[in-house]
Amino acid sequence: MKTLTVTDARQKLGYWLKRAERGEEIGVFIGSTVIALRPVPIVAADYAETEYDLTRAEVEAAAARIVAQTRDAKARPYTPGMLSRANRTH
Repeated sequence: MKTLTVTDARQKLGYWLKRAERGEEIGVFIGSTVIALRPVPIVAADYAETEYDLTRAEVEAAAARIVAQTRDAKARPYTPGMLSRANRTH
């Protein structure tokens, strides 16, 4: 593991993050503690739970509703101007 001080890490942060992204173990010392730099997966459900305070069940129910609505939606062919404010049908 490559270990750095906070100052060293800050000076070339992008460089160290790219190395961590490629799988190299990079640690930053904060006092006597080492904080690891590494990629983490981002899952849409986690984002919804964190940002919107939704439970996993609420997120899954909403996703199921969206899938059902888009499957049952009637598609119309695009015509120029159909999304303009002058067109009152949308």
